[in-house]
Amino acid sequence: MSYELFYLLLTAVLASSLWLPYIIGVNATKYEGQDESFNRPPDHRNMLPWIHRAYRAHQNLLEQFMPYAVIVLAGQILAVTNTATQWCAVLFFATRILHAVGMISGLAKFPIRPVIFTSGWVITIVHAWQVFAHAP
Repeated sequence: MSYELFYLLLTAVLASSLWLPYIIGVNATKYEGQDESFNRPPDHRNMLPWIHRAYRAHQNLLEQFMPYAVIVLAGQILAVTNTATQWCAVLFFATRILHAVGMISGLAKFPIRPVIFTSGWVITIVHAWQVFAHAP
């Protein structure tokens, strides 16, 4: 398995698991209207701040994961793999971990969190450029 696919797989596992902090927070916290919610999810903006941030961390990961996954898969189909694409895969996964931990914990405040998120976008663009530039 290539580095790119390995780290894409790890990122997919992260994306498929990052809903857990939000759901745990929602179910472990009393909130206004809980008894009248009729099993609807609560308005996460009215929950404790870390629960809202957990929801946003998951959404942010999904926003970046899909385009990045398409780029990695296109690169694999076109047999484009080099040091740059390998580093992109490692760095993309690392930035998504940093972003999730920083966001949920509240440690990554402005401007650190947006810088981490933007780094993920830059990594995506660099990887795409490598695929375009080296495709047969």
